[in-house]
Amino acid sequence: MSSVRLIQFTDLHLFGAETGRLRGVLTLASATDALAHARGEDWPPDALLVTGDIVHDDPAGYAHFQRLFATLGMPVLCLPGNHDDPGAMRRALAKPPFVTGGHADIGRWRLVLLDSVQAGQAGGALSPASLAALDAALEQAGERHVLVCLHHHPVPMGSRWLDRVALANPEALFAVIDKHPRVRGILWGHVHQSFDALRNGVRLLATPSTCAQFRPRTEQFEVDPLPAAYRTLALRADGSIATELVWIEGGARRGSIGAA
Repeated sequence: MSSVRLIQFTDLHLFGAETGRLRGVLTLASATDALAHARGEDWPPDALLVTGDIVHDDPAGYAHFQRLFATLGMPVLCLPGNHDDPGAMRRALAKPPFVTGGHADIGRWRLVLLDSVQAGQAGGALSPASLAALDAALEQAGERHVLVCLHHHPVPMGSRWLDRVALANPEALFAVIDKHPRVRGILWGHVHQSFDALRNGVRLLATPSTCAQFRPRTEQFEVDPLPAAYRTLALRADGSIATELVWIEGGARRGSIGAA
């Protein structure tokens, strides 16, 4: 396998009711459209990656997610966001093809799934146990390259309101990351906008939502009129990452290819 091909969906915000809306967007219809677009344009990947806020404070939404994603014939790697109930998510997605924690090895890559949820809080943190599990997963990765995935952003996004609900202990995360040179990228959701940067040679990526977006670099919350999106990733055998954002409206693509 020369490259591992992934599609990332994030922040679906599904409700139990099919008519549930987030900031005017019918979230189930929008997620269904995003998946249909991916199946028409970017199929098949080796796995799907879903980085949190699968539901919007309504565990009944997991039934819709299971119906959409259970029969696609590939692993669906999931981690919780602040609007998820991690226990309910794991119970609802307890059977293959769903993977709801730990790590997955595909080709020459290891994907690590972190739970950054703090109960009752919009911001996140990684517990000592999660950090220890991350350290062990990286230590045992061998010659594999590693992509670390979580929900909350570990670097500032430049929006005062949004950075108040970031990862509370990013220094602890990076203390572990910096020990392991096989980490090539860190990928997250939560922020409903795009981000692409490098830190010590590690690619840092955030992906817009399958529903509503947040306007970048604002003091107060603002909705961005951009359409729904998902991200494709090609994790190459040399450790570099090629990635594109796919915006659903009109199929417009905004891509970036580079080494991590």
